[in-house]
Formats: sequence, structure tokens, C-alpha cells
Amino acid sequence: MASSKSVEKTETGHVVSCLYPHPGAAFKLICFPWAGGGSAHFAKWGKSFHHSIEVSSIRLPGRESRYKEPFATIVDHVVLEISNALLPILQDIPFAFFGHSMGSYLAFLTALHLKENYKLQPVHFFMSSAFPPHQLNHWGSLQVSSVSEEQLFHCMTHAGGTPKEVFENKELLEMFLPVFKADIQMMQTASFNTSPEPLLSCDITCFYGTEDTVKIIEGWKDITSGSFESHQLPGNHFYITNPSNETFIINYITRCLQMSYLV
Repeated sequence: MASSKSVEKTETGHVVSCLYPHPGAAFKLICFPWAGGGSAHFAKWGKSFHHSIEVSSIRLPGRESRYKEPFATIVDHVVLEISNALLPILQDIPFAFFGHSMGSYLAFLTALHLKENYKLQPVHFFMSSAFPPHQLNHWGSLQVSSVSEEQLFHCMTHAGGTPKEVFENKELLEMFLPVFKADIQMMQTASFNTSPEPLLSCDITCFYGTEDTVKIIEGWKDITSGSFESHQLPGNHFYITNPSNETFIINYITRCLQMSYLV
């Protein structure tokens, strides 16, 4: 991981989207998007959480209000930017991370960076549909630079979760494919080093779908000295877009954070 000394000042609102601010919240939940995703899906979660939890979502370069910026190419640079944007809002309040698929790895790398450089750590790390980082070979197995649009289309179709309107609209598809491709290329620059000791000490909860290609998630318990739980919910890789599954996850996160306040 690159040194924090090289980080330039980052505008928090540029990177962190919070649609429903709660100034008196007891916790902050920071959500990280999947490959090709934006901040909107998780930012809307803020409406469903109790006012004691303020929800923010990470906005990556090249999409939404940052659409004029080039896509990120090196994951360490992204982690530095995210960490710098989060520091002003995480210094004096307990926080938790949630990531889905690629977002789980961005959340994990950000948590490591904050711990190593600022002695900050989430009280709970929630991840979804992601192989354990030290057992990961998915990103490196896909040579994206030589992958055709047809192959990317197949990959997206297999994963599920992409709105059918995107597949049915050529212009939307042409807009989405480069974002998806860029995110996979960025993740291929990630390095997940193994360690004999747990890297984190917070509790970890893993969620995944019954029809998901991600099945082996027990290895996540190796990265923390805290507790570990896993929950399987009905659906494919994007089981998370099912309203009943979202409700389950939101209620679960709420209970976990409120219980941690009592400990």
C-alpha cells in the first residue's frame, strides 16, 4: 500500500455521497460499489436506516458527477483518495464498512490503510459476494485488455444484477461496458498479501446468494481476530437488489451496530 504521505487533499463530497445526512448519528456506515457501479444504490439506503446510522456511498472516478474524470487505473490510488476523503468524517465517530463484490475488496483495502496509517478501524466490516482476498484469483484470470465487448457482455449477464434496460438499450450498454471493464482492470493491480496474523480486529459478516458463483467465503475469518458470521440469502450474485434481501441486510447491520454501542 502506498504511503499516506503522498495523499493530496480530497474534497469529501466529491468522493463520498450522503443523500440523507444525520448530524447526530451515533454511527456512520460507508458503502462501496460493485464493478461498474455508482454510488446511488447504496446512498439510497440512508432513507431506510434508523437515524442513529448515517449512510454514505463511495463515488469512483468516471461516473455520476465525476463522469468527466478518467477511470482509475491503480487500486492503491483509489484507496488513498477514499481514505483521504473519509478522514474528516470518521475521526470522532464509530463507523462500519459495507462492500458488495468489488466493493468488498475496496472496503478491505481502505480499512487496512486507515488502520496502518491512522489507527482507525471499522467497528464492523460487512462484505457481500466476494471471495476471501488471500484466496482470490478471479481478477487476474481475466485478461481484460484483450477481452471483447461480447465477452464482457457475457460476464455481466452471468453475474446478473444489471438492469435489463441496459442490455436492451445499445447506447446505455456502450456507456456501461467501459466502466465495468475499467474497474476490472483497476482491480488487477491489487495486491492481497498473506499474513500469519489477522490484519483486522473488527467483527466481520459475509453475505452471499444461494445461486451465487461466490460460495467459499469462510476464509474471510482469517483476516480478523474478531468474530465471524455468514448469511446466505436467496438469489444470484446480485441477490442484494431483491427488496426482501436488502431489508434483511439493513436490519442486520442496524442490530449489529446498536449492539456494539452497548458493549
